[in-house]
Amino acid sequence: MRAILLAGGLSLIFSLLGTRVAIRVLTTKGYGQLIRDDGPTTHHTKRGTPTMGGTVIILSVVLAYFLAELITQDVPSWSALLLLFLLVGLGTVGFLDDYIKIAKQRSLGLRSKAKFAGQTVVAVVFAALALTRPDDRGQTPASRHLSFIRDFENVTLPAIVVILLILVMISGSSNAVNLTDGLDGLASGASTMVFGAYTLVNIWQNNQWCALNAGNKCYEVRDPLDLAAVAAALTGACFGFLWWNASPAKIFMGDTGSLALGGALAGLAITSRTELLLVPLGGLFVMISLSVIIQIGSFKLTGKRVFRMAPLQHHFELAGWGEVTIVIRFWIIAGLFVAFGLGVFYAEWVVGI
Repeated sequence: MRAILLAGGLSLIFSLLGTRVAIRVLTTKGYGQLIRDDGPTTHHTKRGTPTMGGTVIILSVVLAYFLAELITQDVPSWSALLLLFLLVGLGTVGFLDDYIKIAKQRSLGLRSKAKFAGQTVVAVVFAALALTRPDDRGQTPASRHLSFIRDFENVTLPAIVVILLILVMISGSSNAVNLTDGLDGLASGASTMVFGAYTLVNIWQNNQWCALNAGNKCYEVRDPLDLAAVAAALTGACFGFLWWNASPAKIFMGDTGSLALGGALAGLAITSRTELLLVPLGGLFVMISLSVIIQIGSFKLTGKRVFRMAPLQHHFELAGWGEVTIVIRFWIIAGLFVAFGLGVFYAEWVVGI
């Protein structure tokens, strides 16, 4: 438990102080955000705001986790190391995307095929290692069973299918957070809530862990306490970044942050055996992603658009809603989804639904 508190607290401090330094450095170097010409006109005032702030989030999480492990004299687990690999790997893909935008002065960075290739490499390496690193009880970080609150033991998937499923989850989740990152504080605030929820989920799993002989409702997860420490570090880093990212934002996380955070969400769902629970917990991200799918599908099939603009938050901007109003209302929606997801998680343990 000390490691969880230390990881969360240290990450918060590192992110708060580090983001302030990053704003100064990135502004000096001229690493400012480029704005799409076809987007809402109100965004043009954001041109030049420092971007790639996700670098601070990633560094804060990694430093806080290892420092917490050092102070508590714990040994890093494979589950935590793989989560950090996912965070850093997808953050690197996002960093390349952001850097190309700045270097070439265009609003589009990596080509879609190149970005997907990078996501694929990181996801496949993660999946391969997560399925082949058992502990002394034979538990691997990822499972070959499909899971909701826990594994469906009667559904065992071939390894190649599991790898493909993990690829879809990581790619989908990272792109979902990327789509959400369009308004000041929207993605960072929503991510804070979901990572906070996973911190509670992993703490509860540790208290009811099968390795502790916690009864017939125990959770068969490899390293729940260490997963909680990483989730707490992610929560603290996002919260600290939000201080500077709230409207009017002094810095943006960029693809560096959004791809990394989305991948970490998928990684937590996979390693905590709650893959399908990510849908309600991350309901806001799902909702925004669906708006893009609906918009594209409708336009290709009928030539008509359902929304004024996709993702969904831009539809409400063009409808005349203020940016702060949209962000706060979407935070409320994100909080309701998180509360519902946690309620379902706890109800399953209480009544076995």
